[in-house]
Amino acid sequence: MSNTPPATQRLETVETAPSFKLGQGPLQPHPLREGLYNELHSRPYRILPSPSQLTHIAIKHGGKDQQRELELLTALCDRYQVTAPTANMPCYHQDFGLFELRWERHTEFSGYTFIRKGEQQGMPFAHNAVDLLPPDWLAQLPGSVVAAFHMLIEDVTTKPEPPVEQVAGYFENLRLVGSQPANGKASVWTTFRLHSDGFGRFILYNRGLSESQLGRMAQRFIELETYRLMASLGLPLAREIQPQLESLDDQLEAVMREIADLDSPEGERELLDRLSSMAAKVEGFRARSNYRFSATKAYHQVVEQRLEVLRELDREVAGHLTLNEFLVRRLTPAVRTCESTGRMLDDLSTRIDRASRLLRTRVQLTLEEQNQGLMSSLDRRGKIQLLMQQTVEGLSVVAISYYLISILQLGFELLDKLGVPINAEMATLASIPLVMLVIWAATRRIHRHFNRLERHPQDAGKSEK
Repeated sequence: MSNTPPATQRLETVETAPSFKLGQGPLQPHPLREGLYNELHSRPYRILPSPSQLTHIAIKHGGKDQQRELELLTALCDRYQVTAPTANMPCYHQDFGLFELRWERHTEFSGYTFIRKGEQQGMPFAHNAVDLLPPDWLAQLPGSVVAAFHMLIEDVTTKPEPPVEQVAGYFENLRLVGSQPANGKASVWTTFRLHSDGFGRFILYNRGLSESQLGRMAQRFIELETYRLMASLGLPLAREIQPQLESLDDQLEAVMREIADLDSPEGERELLDRLSSMAAKVEGFRARSNYRFSATKAYHQVVEQRLEVLRELDREVAGHLTLNEFLVRRLTPAVRTCESTGRMLDDLSTRIDRASRLLRTRVQLTLEEQNQGLMSSLDRRGKIQLLMQQTVEGLSVVAISYYLISILQLGFELLDKLGVPINAEMATLASIPLVMLVIWAATRRIHRHFNRLERHPQDAGKSEK
């Protein structure tokens, strides 16, 4: 007979068994684990009904004024008695009654999106969501406005979509750019231009998107326009420094020709000073542009990604360019200009460094030649001094012999006076060659000793001992 318990008993055993909970034992989670999970949900998509009105303002702060932003948001929340954002919160969404606010802080800019839900009163863009904000509060926002545009969302599932001619009137009859995103479930019109109120404009006609899909669609267009403008910030800088880089390139070419024709050390030093000045200018341009050009490339990649996820129908809308066609035609060349300017900076820096190394090599060779000539001159002087020293030493042998013989002569004369049978004059004469030979031999021995020490310096300690 089987000893297996019935299914109900096994189920009760499983249900009553204590469940394992991570963190209540030796197995501990990583300290950043919860933050990594929450990061995916830190900027949730909004849910938007149609019709709705949005105003988006992107303010560039360069990573500064975070405390000032928080203070202003807190003051606005206190005015309407709603919950304020906490410090270091990257995204904040709150309903203020008449309008909703979505605030997002990024690396170098912050985005403020003001939302008013419901039917548009009057003509499109005559009244916008930003009109509900206190003007004194808006005036205090820190930073400089990069992107500012209104977005009108209309539902055309139950009413006909207005003709293109009528839509053009909403955009002050500027040239339109049309799009049919989400495989045609919506149509979007814009001009990518500033209008009389200083804002850009978008109209989105909802042909069947849900409120969640509509919120994601609106967010993609907000990001598309904001990142498009942020990516374009590098173009004026590229246009500013390009002519100066071309001038530096011509100067470098002239310097290289002069290096090939150099015939004096003075010219080498002058060219090296010019190269150093050019290198300083190039590095100054790189310091100004590296971050901006890198940001332009990153923002452009975001724009391309947002265009891809829009799933735009690849055909013109009533004869007007699509978003993808327009942006690829206008934005891509601007980004390519920044990239080419960055490459030109890198190339100039490399070429100037190569020319500097070449010139320093020539200067080093010149110095080595000068040093070699100096060493040859010192060697000749040393030989002359040696000859002079040997001459002086020969004379010194005579002098020492003279004094020593004089002393011996005095000694011999003293012995003669004391009665020692010796001829002082003959003895003195006989001692002359002997004294000179002894002194010469002693001098030679001293010379050999010092020559040996010169060839073998390690023997100096032994000789001292």
